Amino acid sequence: MCSFKVLMGTVFFYIRSQWKENIERTSYNKSNFLLSSMAPSAVNEVVHEFPFFKVYKDSRVELVWPECPKIPPSTDLVTGVQSKDVIISNEPQVSVRIFLPELKTPNQKLPLLLFVHGGGFVMFSSSAIPYHVLCSKVAADAGVIVVSVEYGLFPARPIPACYEDSWKALQWVASHADGSGSEPWLSNHADFGKVFLGGDSGGGNISHTLAFRVGSIGLPGVKVVGMILVHPFFGGTEDDKMWLYMCPSNSGLDDPRLNPGLEDLARLGCERVLIFVAEKDDLRVVGKSYYEKLKKSGWKGSVEIVENKNQAHCFYLHNLNSEKAAELIHRFVSFLKQD
Repeated sequence: MCSFKVLMGTVFFYIRSQWKENIERTSYNKSNFLLSSMAPSAVNEVVHEFPFFKVYKDSRVELVWPECPKIPPSTDLVTGVQSKDVIISNEPQVSVRIFLPELKTPNQKLPLLLFVHGGGFVMFSSSAIPYHVLCSKVAADAGVIVVSVEYGLFPARPIPACYEDSWKALQWVASHADGSGSEPWLSNHADFGKVFLGGDSGGGNISHTLAFRVGSIGLPGVKVVGMILVHPFFGGTEDDKMWLYMCPSNSGLDDPRLNPGLEDLARLGCERVLIFVAEKDDLRVVGKSYYEKLKKSGWKGSVEIVENKNQAHCFYLHNLNSEKAAELIHRFVSFLKQD
């Protein structure tokens, strides 16, 4: 069973057991119309079937997993972490959810983490319950501002929307470095000399592209000190075909977004990298391969890898309060708190 199926099976159990069982599947028609002249059997003929969606002969794309319940921004009465949603672009609309931990002083400056959620480039949201809870906990435990990206998802917005939206979010963060940005939580409290990038699964893949882009073209006013990749998706598994389908402009299996090892990883734009892989995850192999290639690339930073024993892909989303999830989050937070 592929990693994405494991991930969505875990999340589906979470949804079913804690929320509701009867959630309608969602369909999307790429051409926005049905071919009425086609016979019913032809209309319902599946021409492509992937872990997250089916493609019918009439170009309809049907998502095969229910949407994860969402939670509005709020203030955590226990930790004091505040959150809010901010639209950063309207064409197309891109937003972020910002998490601000309790401040010790009115003018306190805090490190900032730009977080990119996973979900196979198809599912989830910055407001999905497990990701909201995760980001709020990281903000509280590490004492960092977390900016969680709400990027465009397939099929409504095919790849490369996810990459461009996330880069736009990072540029928006950087626009506050001189104190004149539109968001006071960042202008007043973010330390732009301590910015981190991080994400899980597909979000880990996107995070790598951001760090590489920073190293290639720069990001004025911002110093990206570290990157955290949790069970990152890269090419080399059966899921490659799904990514290639979702990205019509792909350059094949050698596309650097799918196969970053073909790039000059020495140009990665950060100083430290932490990679998590899970023992029972098909993506464990590609995560380890990324680690080895980065070490041998001539990159001047430090990289470490942690293996989650007896765990599957993104296991922590099922229960963020479990012992194994707590261990992963503790290591994640410790990396953010390093000087």
